[in-house]
Amino acid sequence: MSALTKFFIIVIAVYTFNPISLFAQDDLSALIEGFEEPVINYASAAFKTTRVINGHSFENVGGGVMDVKISHRFGFLNSGGYELFGLDNASIRIGLDYGITKQLMVGIGRSSFEKTYDGFIKYKFFRQSTGERNMPIAAALVSTIALKTIKPSDPDIPNYFSSRLYFSNQLIVGRKFSDAFTIQIMPTVVHRNLVAISEEPNDVFALGIAARQKLSKRIAINGEYYYQLNKSDPEINNSLSLGFDIETGGHVFQLHFTNSTSMIEKGFVTETSGDWLNGDIHFGFNVSRVFTIVGKNRKKP
Repeated sequence: MSALTKFFIIVIAVYTFNPISLFAQDDLSALIEGFEEPVINYASAAFKTTRVINGHSFENVGGGVMDVKISHRFGFLNSGGYELFGLDNASIRIGLDYGITKQLMVGIGRSSFEKTYDGFIKYKFFRQSTGERNMPIAAALVSTIALKTIKPSDPDIPNYFSSRLYFSNQLIVGRKFSDAFTIQIMPTVVHRNLVAISEEPNDVFALGIAARQKLSKRIAINGEYYYQLNKSDPEINNSLSLGFDIETGGHVFQLHFTNSTSMIEKGFVTETSGDWLNGDIHFGFNVSRVFTIVGKNRKKP
């Protein structure tokens, strides 16, 4: 037996009977037998976008992602042929939403209705999941601020800056029950610094409910309803909206019918005047387009 052969025999023997080597073999055996790391499976795509119709869903855009939203509401359908059943009149909102993290997003917007600027912050503190972490619901908090800048109808009345401010806070709790069906509830409070009639409350409490039913891979039907718990003005109605979501190559088109003219909380929760039974219904749409601004997958120019 040559010296080289003896050397290889000694090396193999040392490696085989070395305790460290045996430990490594045990680990390898465990992997071969099907050992797997614990996994958390998060529910996703409960709604097509971060909005149901007018109000927020519990979905967020991802960290580093910007969502450009253009919302459009035509006039009431019962305005007649002279107004082309509402198509001659319209109000719009243009908004920019940005995901700071997967759970935290912010947004700003400007509406033609009452020339209102708005902003919000949204934090998703529960994510529905199964596996190592079992969380049966998703939940988020949304806080908004709005500034109405339309000129007052009576210039002789003092127009204080604080009188044009509105705030809202909302808790969203929901669950994706299946790949096709999602539902959420939205306890909401809207604070108005100034009300038109002294008998009206500055704080309006409402309870919203929204649902989504998936019809196909790219089409879903949505509905949302906000019930005012302390409504004092009989001319104000609860907001009811129904519509379709259509996803097409990076865009989401939301086509809907609603009795609310405004597209922010201070408006559709507390100021909806349209009555579905009288035909006071707006046809409208939202267009959503997302862009990755910051992220490891962003393509370099």
